[in-house]
Amino acid sequence: MSDFNLNLSGAESHLEEATGDRFSGNVILGILDGDTDPTEWLAAIEAGNVLMLNVDGDLNELAEPFARPVVDLGGNLTHFRGFLIVTPPDAGIDTDRL
Repeated sequence: MSDFNLNLSGAESHLEEATGDRFSGNVILGILDGDTDPTEWLAAIEAGNVLMLNVDGDLNELAEPFARPVVDLGGNLTHFRGFLIVTPPDAGIDTDRL
């Protein structure tokens, strides 16, 4: 083990280079059930946040008011195991492992 040299500050700088340090929002957990005004969800995305919404009802009906504006902004929407994941343009959704 003496030959092992871990430089965390060096690793952090490489990570920032790889990611571009672009994502600076929050992950917001919520329930998509029609109780929250769709403009609030859109405003959260416009502010750079990621939404992870538990879908309680008809997904198409509940997401319709804000889905097109999110896509028009360059964001992404993915339905996965009862959740709708919505990201702003600078945070993609990788579904390769599904």
